[in-house]
Amino acid sequence: MANILTTLIQRQKNAYSARRTALWERQPSGEWTPITWGELSEAASKVARALEILGVKEEERVAVFSPNDPKILATDFGCFANRAVTVSIYATSSEEQVEYIVRDSGAGIIFVGTRAQYETARKVAAKLPTLTQIVVYDEIETDADDKSSMTFSQLLKLGEAASDACRREVEARTARAVPDDVATLLYTSGTTGEPKGAILPHSCFNAALEMHHKALTSLSDRDTSLCFLPLSHIFEKAWTYFCLDSAIQVYVNRDPRMIQDVIKEVRPTCMCSVPRFWEKAYTAIQEKMSAMSPVARWLCARALKVGRRRNLHYKRLGLPVPRLLEARYRFYEKKVFSTVKKAMGITNGNMFPTAGAPLSNAIVEFFHSLGVNLVIGYGLSETTATVSFHPYVGYQIGTIGNPLPGVEVKIGEENEILVKGPTVMRGYFNKPEETAAVFTADGWFRTGDAGRIDDNGALVLTERLKDLFKTSNGKYIAPQAIESRLGEDKYIDQVAVIGDSRKYVTAIIVPAIEALKEYARCKKIQYQSLEDLLKNSQIIEMLTRRIEALQEGLASFEKIKKFTLLPREFTMESGELTNTLKIRRPVINRRYASQIEAMYA
Repeated sequence: MANILTTLIQRQKNAYSARRTALWERQPSGEWTPITWGELSEAASKVARALEILGVKEEERVAVFSPNDPKILATDFGCFANRAVTVSIYATSSEEQVEYIVRDSGAGIIFVGTRAQYETARKVAAKLPTLTQIVVYDEIETDADDKSSMTFSQLLKLGEAASDACRREVEARTARAVPDDVATLLYTSGTTGEPKGAILPHSCFNAALEMHHKALTSLSDRDTSLCFLPLSHIFEKAWTYFCLDSAIQVYVNRDPRMIQDVIKEVRPTCMCSVPRFWEKAYTAIQEKMSAMSPVARWLCARALKVGRRRNLHYKRLGLPVPRLLEARYRFYEKKVFSTVKKAMGITNGNMFPTAGAPLSNAIVEFFHSLGVNLVIGYGLSETTATVSFHPYVGYQIGTIGNPLPGVEVKIGEENEILVKGPTVMRGYFNKPEETAAVFTADGWFRTGDAGRIDDNGALVLTERLKDLFKTSNGKYIAPQAIESRLGEDKYIDQVAVIGDSRKYVTAIIVPAIEALKEYARCKKIQYQSLEDLLKNSQIIEMLTRRIEALQEGLASFEKIKKFTLLPREFTMESGELTNTLKIRRPVINRRYASQIEAMYA
């Protein structure tokens, strides 16, 4: 079997026409400009030749440290043509993180996006003699004393002027490509310990693409996708490759902070995302609904009741919808749902895969009631993303879906989810001991997540085993499950549940500041500063009531007894969040030790 990624661009150019649009790039002016299959193919070919000229050998690693940019894809496919290995580094990574990954992977060339990333790469290169070349995507002026860097446009010119011998060598490398070749090293986010580079050969992507083509039959070359998550994230990387292999036009969003505006410009039919996006959308909609007139609120409540019945009681199960219910749904689609979806920028939605962390059942049901096809799934870097996801018909709310056909799942000791299949990584780069530790004797990959398989064969995720903790009373607590519940609330932005070896459970909470200020205005609460507002007894009482309501049904020992409000959010830059927006609990526990101790005084 040939490597799908190695020849993907050329195949699509031949199949569809060099003039057909493959990607869209957003200019600083806000205008979206198309990149055709012909242009993408030519750019990838020039990158491939330039890399050969710069001395990149087969199986050597090439690092990419940049925000989302179509040039990343040209770089990826240029590497694949050379049988070289891409190494993705998150754009928000610190100098220490970049140095670690470059050193561990042995990358000799690094592609960077912005001036700031160029400066970071120069500092790393000064420490690592093996890093000999920097290529900058943005058109910046390199430092006067820098003799080993070039811009991407200069790299393309180098590839364009390549000799016949160089062109023949690249063609020979492409012809020698086999599925066992390593496509990429994907470094884990390192919530505990140092990052590890998951070795993903082309065979993993071959299998993943084939499986998804068979499973996602509603998608076609008429769809459009918005590349929102970082291309350094396995979810977005694998999803974007799938879109390109399906000839789905991909809009590449450079700045994730602009997603609310960009999604309205693009109005994609599909987009992979993490739960945080939908939590924020949910709280924004709830906020607007709460400000409506009583009649408008009643209309929305009635519409959601009809939408829930139609989409979850009938459509979800593949049953014919009663004519009267369908007529009512069409009425509310026109009067309510279309307005909400237009405001979100998902008017033409087909499907929206979501994974990376738990998302509360209430939010999932809400969006399905609106007619937004939120597809919950589960996967890891080590499994080339997808392990399971909701099928079109018969999915169960509260589960993370059914295993992808061709992927085996079983439950091991301590209820750990174990995975086997052609999409599972080869191991961790340069880490034989860590590799041995994550595979059972008979070859099953240990995910580190706890779960169970329900009566319908769907996978239920209960907790990340490393996050699971035990109170001093011997009771086990699954913090993510509690955090996802609280994430539904419009006044709560971020939560870190505390309680390991403690008498009871507490939480560090980052409130939704603007929503709290609006509440204070409506209640005529006076305050001098943000810190003053967060200490106000009326605010504390209001949040206490809401947190108690959100925890209904939990056992007494699971419930948050005390909480502390923070005036600023957890960030990646501070090290409190991973690049995939997961909480780094050791950092939170260390940084807010005094606030935590005060809750147990």
